[in-house]
Amino acid sequence: MFRSGAIWAVAALAVVGSVSAAYAGPTLDAVKKADVLKCGVNTGLGGFSIADSTGKWTGLDADVCRAIAAVALGDANKVKFVPLSAQQRFTALQNGEIDVLSRNSTWTLQRDTKLGLNFTNVTFYDGQGFMVPKKLNVKSAKELNGATICVQTGTTTELNLADYFRANSMQFKPVVIEQQQEVLGAFFAGRCDVYTTDRSGLASTLKNDAPNGGADYMVLPEIISKEPLGPAVRQGDEQWTDIVKYSVYALIQAEESGITQANVEDLAKTSKDPAVQGLLGTPNAEGKTSGNGEALGVDEAWAVRAIKAAGNYSEIYDRNIKPLGLERGINALWSQGGLMYSPPLR
Repeated sequence: MFRSGAIWAVAALAVVGSVSAAYAGPTLDAVKKADVLKCGVNTGLGGFSIADSTGKWTGLDADVCRAIAAVALGDANKVKFVPLSAQQRFTALQNGEIDVLSRNSTWTLQRDTKLGLNFTNVTFYDGQGFMVPKKLNVKSAKELNGATICVQTGTTTELNLADYFRANSMQFKPVVIEQQQEVLGAFFAGRCDVYTTDRSGLASTLKNDAPNGGADYMVLPEIISKEPLGPAVRQGDEQWTDIVKYSVYALIQAEESGITQANVEDLAKTSKDPAVQGLLGTPNAEGKTSGNGEALGVDEAWAVRAIKAAGNYSEIYDRNIKPLGLERGINALWSQGGLMYSPPLR
């Protein structure tokens, strides 16, 4: 009996050792050593990641970068935004040129496996659509047989486009271009009849890029795909995957718990709600914290910094996506009929 107990003790120590090793990932150490988070973003997509005339990056994806930097480095401003084309983005992550990709990228099975990446969360549920000039006089994608269609290379958009036309026994002529601004230039110059991308991208284009304020263009009603967009990291570093993942989940849970950029610091000091205390790292009545920071390999105030940096998910959405004319829809909280949901942060 004594010998058996000793064996179980050794086994338990082995398990603890293996768990500790699983969290000893290199990315956080490298980010701390560089004292900056290298975050891959779009070359310019209003609402998601775009630089203004002063070089300041704004958008949902840019805010996610800042939240992660606040968690990992204690400072939301310690971000180097690295603009990447669709063709460049995954290679840059694979090669270590960036620490995290936050660039309106669709989570797919093969990207999540064959490319050696891990998608951490969905930050925006999207779907592919079509934009046409109103003078084309079409009301449905089913009327696009024989159309010339502008599409960006290196995207799921290319594959979805071919699948949709094949499934509906239609033909099209693709105009495939790598750089986003060149795609738009070709479309607005009349080189193609149709422009296709995610619906959020179409909304951004109508508001920010289309001539005459977009009055001469329309988005067709069909949504032809599922496009769950979110951050990605390299496989093989579970700690970093968890840090990115729960930085985003903290923003979603903050909305559900009524925690905002303005009140987060006060709630961290005064809230008696166990769920809020657990998220914000506040000691409970027994003087104990949730231990979430320790589990992630950061301090217990990590979520406070993330929320202070970017606001909760609703604040991020309203600041960046709502001005494009896109209501929350399926990007609402689960309690409000949407799909946004954080696992228990405990």
